[in-house]
Amino acid sequence: MGMAMASAPILPVAPNGLAVEAHGLTKRYGQTVALDGLELQVQSGHVFGLLGPNGAGKTTAVKVLLGLTHADGGSGRLLGEPIERAAARQRVGYLPELFRYPGWLKAREVLGLHLRLGGIPRDRWGGEIDTALLNADLQGRAESRVATFSKGMQQRLGLAVALIGTPALVILDEPTTALDPIGRLELREIIRGLRDAGTTVLLNSHQLSEVEQVCDQVAIIHRGRLQASGTLDELLTPGGVRIRATGIPDEIMARLREHHEVISDGPWLRIAGAVEEAIPGMVAAIVQGGGQVYGVELLHPSLEERFRQLVAGPPADGRPAEDGSS
Repeated sequence: MGMAMASAPILPVAPNGLAVEAHGLTKRYGQTVALDGLELQVQSGHVFGLLGPNGAGKTTAVKVLLGLTHADGGSGRLLGEPIERAAARQRVGYLPELFRYPGWLKAREVLGLHLRLGGIPRDRWGGEIDTALLNADLQGRAESRVATFSKGMQQRLGLAVALIGTPALVILDEPTTALDPIGRLELREIIRGLRDAGTTVLLNSHQLSEVEQVCDQVAIIHRGRLQASGTLDELLTPGGVRIRATGIPDEIMARLREHHEVISDGPWLRIAGAVEEAIPGMVAAIVQGGGQVYGVELLHPSLEERFRQLVAGPPADGRPAEDGSS
């Protein structure tokens, strides 16, 4: 996919440096609680991943922030503007999870329609359309009708629409839908190019591997509430260490169990939560006590493991699961 991002524009930045803010957002659909006091903060110029299982409230949060549905409580801002104001959406590009363009329209016409809706001066249309098609790897298909496009090509056309007008904030809702592995790789390149140009990207996805590869920060929500937020390094606390050893004295084992959960797995010991800096001391204590050490492995938890920890079981307040909007 060709990257033809224009020279970095002067993008609006809120005084507090936040591109997206949500404070106590709540949303109900009848008896279903979709958002339950949601808190979010997205730094300008970052790629921010919004993660959660189906029904967590991710898409509802995006719709509330974009003014597509109204919150029952709380507040939010986009690029420093309250989400109730149209100005909050003037520099925002959006790729919805589900969309469909009329099959009789040509790709150029789809982009032209959105340029008109966005108030882009007509003398800029030609360059905007050509750049958008190039970025979406659809150059040469400007005159093709949407009905002739595969699902993956229609997804790329939706991405091209989200990028027209040089948005300061791009919100992508499950953008890898219908993309093959090459398409996903190319999408990651586009997202990194946007970040390099100073654009903020909010990536709503359940594809954990995609989020790990492109996001600077991640928020995990469950049943409409924020469960954890931060950089991957902050979220992925040390998983511990595995030590393959024999002849460990009982007093050494007792000392290890005073500070850590120790799980025996044949000749291996898994010492949960142990940090890398503590490993030399553990090995030295085992050897000095008469034990023999044959191997050491530092355990690195995956985002998937952390995700499962945060969304497994009932929430802290005991509220039952809801079949809310995703």
